[in-house]
Amino acid sequence: MAAGLAALLDDIAAIARVAAASVDDVAAAAGRASAKAAGVVVDDAAVTPRYVTGFDPKRELPIIRKIAIGSIRNKLLFILPAILLLSQFLPWVVTPLLMLGGAYLCYEGAHKVLEWFGVGHHDAEAETPVVEQGPEQENKMVKGAIRTDFILSAEIMVIALREVAAESFVSRAVILFVVAIGITALVYGVVALIVKMDDVGLHLAGRESATTQRLGRGLVKGMPVVLTVLSTVGVVAMLWVGGHIMLVGIDELGFHPIYDFVHHAEELVTGWIPAVGGALAWLTNTLFSAILGLVIGLVVVGAVTLVQRVRRGDDAAVGAH
Repeated sequence: MAAGLAALLDDIAAIARVAAASVDDVAAAAGRASAKAAGVVVDDAAVTPRYVTGFDPKRELPIIRKIAIGSIRNKLLFILPAILLLSQFLPWVVTPLLMLGGAYLCYEGAHKVLEWFGVGHHDAEAETPVVEQGPEQENKMVKGAIRTDFILSAEIMVIALREVAAESFVSRAVILFVVAIGITALVYGVVALIVKMDDVGLHLAGRESATTQRLGRGLVKGMPVVLTVLSTVGVVAMLWVGGHIMLVGIDELGFHPIYDFVHHAEELVTGWIPAVGGALAWLTNTLFSAILGLVIGLVVVGAVTLVQRVRRGDDAAVGAH
């Protein structure tokens, strides 16, 4: 009996070690997959704060919570099952799907760049939400944020999928589930911190200590600058990530000259200063990816604008008739 119990305990310990190793493997794979999607994560964190601008401070955290719940629902109920099925039965669709999302990021980034230079239509309502704080306005902003999150979440999940494509179906599902939960918690935790930082500053500004008061006033004055910088970083991230996705996707689809040119440029800069050759290569790839993203984005903006004008012309002709 004692021998049987000892053998059973040994088996349980072995299973526990295997399970622990599996958890470590999942955590490591989830970390790698999340890192690959870092650019889109930065963009997601940069975009979301504008959806709670102008509301009563008491409603900011509840609104962020609603958006975060919508983001989790997007990832777990719609995006995750769809990309798992596609990767299992139609794996060749993943690259075109990823490129479609990349083209959208390029379009959004190029659109923002044009707005910086005063070209095109500037959506003032999107940049500065209406200050009304009633339920209708809140629901409108939450729905708009969740729609935007769906695109970014899909891109994050597909990028993560590419990193773990060689894993088994179950492993992919578990890893992507962990990525979905972890990325959402990270993004909306950071967003909540950013949005409430001015309130923290006001609280500190009311304390007795002169040093604490200065720190509080600095936070209040600095947050508009932080939000502006985040907005710019978000645009750059869209162009960089979208451009890199297109760069790799075009190469995988059989057109190699653009990728080969960028790869050759990376090799050139690597030898300039060996100590920082890897960083220079990464910066070179990032620069060319952003340029490619801007070019593709401008082409898409032009095509979308042309289609809209044609549609308006057709509608006008129908109305006149």
